[in-house]
Amino acid sequence: MSKLGYTTVGKDFPVFLHPTSREEYALARTERKTAPGYKGFVVHASPEVSLEEDLARRDLTINAMALPEEHAKAFFEALHSADIEAVFQQHAIDPFHGLKDLNNKVLRHVTLAFREDPVRILRVARFAARFPDFQVAPETMQLMQDMVQAGEVEHLVPERVWQELAKGLMTAKPSRMFEVLKECGALKVLLPEVNRLWGVPQRAEYHPEIDTGVHLMMVLDMSAQLKASLPVRVACLMHDLGKGTTPKEEWPRHIAHEQRSAKLLQQVCERLRIPVECKELSDVVAREHGNIHRSQDLNPAALLRLLERCDAIRKPERMPDILLACECDARGRKGFENEAYGPSARLQEVLKAALSVVTAGIAEQAQKQGLSGPAVGEKIHAARVSAIDQLKV
Repeated sequence: MSKLGYTTVGKDFPVFLHPTSREEYALARTERKTAPGYKGFVVHASPEVSLEEDLARRDLTINAMALPEEHAKAFFEALHSADIEAVFQQHAIDPFHGLKDLNNKVLRHVTLAFREDPVRILRVARFAARFPDFQVAPETMQLMQDMVQAGEVEHLVPERVWQELAKGLMTAKPSRMFEVLKECGALKVLLPEVNRLWGVPQRAEYHPEIDTGVHLMMVLDMSAQLKASLPVRVACLMHDLGKGTTPKEEWPRHIAHEQRSAKLLQQVCERLRIPVECKELSDVVAREHGNIHRSQDLNPAALLRLLERCDAIRKPERMPDILLACECDARGRKGFENEAYGPSARLQEVLKAALSVVTAGIAEQAQKQGLSGPAVGEKIHAARVSAIDQLKV
């Protein structure tokens, strides 16, 4: 394939990209486990490897089906029609009954080879989030639990964990990913900061759902409902981590949990090598979501200080994402799902007013008065407070 101009993807697996279309071609292969974790394999690819042997190495039965080449064209033509099932029923090579599991909406491992690759735990959880009406087969869940107990998850590389988590966060129901990871025990290993939120109570008058873990799942699903970007969804995931470290004697109150959340999320982002954009947005949301919720009660000077802490004067383009994450938090509560989020429109108007102040003119005037440095900054600050005060919102 190299002689034909195909390029390899990575160095460990026989996967190639077509020289012009960039379509992916994976050769039939078998693998032999040689060490713990994701990279502990010796891969064997040769013409002697049968299709069934190759399919036996797939993770789930619904991914272990194939079509003869002569029927592939009919399959792709039927992709967006009701005929796709008929093509599969008639021509599928399906040695592990994937079509049956597809029809019954079951996520089931193909063979015990599943347990040799801990990434498959993450993939099952991600598939559960992508297809929320599918259920994980009991025997597959048991196998995943056994893998966690055997310490396989501890050998996952951070980049691969983040890659799968990011894909799962962007699904239609991201809560399912975390619920599956929690059930099999992997969440406690990969994200203990998130795992310990379940069972932590909150004040019922603010959180009718009470349980902090339940609230977090509602917030994540609200972020999907509002079609939030990945950085916003990461911020939603991280915003309440500090509540998991509140001493029990202080329950159901969580004084200063915002600062604890900010500290914990920094550790998570460093450990999983989460992109800076996600980390920075998460930090602002964790520290300020409570103040943003209460912003309608703040006076103009306090509103400007809030914007400054959000770095909104310097990075105004980021403010909509901050507000969207806060809206997900506010609406991710039992009985509040359809409530309008008042602070969003108001704070955007407040920011617009603050940015309308022409700072160059104020600086020039201040210099004429012999002022410099902090004194000029105070003049600009006062002008912005005045502009916000004139809104009368």
